Amino acid sequence: MSKHIPMVQEALGDNLKKIDVDFGLVGEGNTDPVFVAMAHLHFESMDSFWPSCGPQAQRIQADIPIYTDSQPIMQVSEIRR
Repeated sequence: MSKHIPMVQEALGDNLKKIDVDFGLVGEGNTDPVFVAMAHLHFESMDSFWPSCGPQAQRIQADIPIYTDSQPIMQVSEIRR
């Protein structure tokens, strides 16, 4: 939270509107959580996501093994209200 997330914010620039981070506590039936953590990166649109994330993806991915040995999974979603 104190190093990787600020690096991601700096790398993605002004197109990144906010980051939320969820930490898994418990899974179904009181088992281990499916995900240890999830970072939700908020952009105005896909048009602002790709130019920001594409050129910085390798830098961001290279930073992840410093903090975990988990394999990251990426998903692009849309928030609907």
